Amino acid sequence: MDRFNGSGCPDPTAFKAMTAVAKSKAPAKPYRPLVYIASPFAGDTESNVGRAQGFCRFAVSKGCIPIAPHLLYPQFMDDSDKAQRELGLFFALVLLGKCDELWVFDDKISTGMAAEITKAKKRGMPIKYFNYKCEVLEYGT
Repeated sequence: MDRFNGSGCPDPTAFKAMTAVAKSKAPAKPYRPLVYIASPFAGDTESNVGRAQGFCRFAVSKGCIPIAPHLLYPQFMDDSDKAQRELGLFFALVLLGKCDELWVFDDKISTGMAAEITKAKKRGMPIKYFNYKCEVLEYGT
């Protein structure tokens, strides 16, 4: 966008108007809420990791940004070490506080998931419960 007219003189009014028109044609970026994904990890970890990945894909398909700490921290922290597990859960609860909603997947609630649900309820955060097929079971706070 040129700030000068055809004669080479400054033309700030036309520049501002044309800039506003150009900006108004830019597509608006849709809002994507940050959702915390809670699902079982311990036990059959290979299967549980695969399911958690699927839950994250589901959240993306619903226009959300998923956060799944149980997919991140076990890559460099030892879940079988009590101190590292507690630290990982602390980190996860900090991330939970940055999210818009908590999405809980599966019918069984692990100890870690229970802590996440308790924290979300204390904060008055919206909580959605899903079964393993990503079907909504319940919605509330």
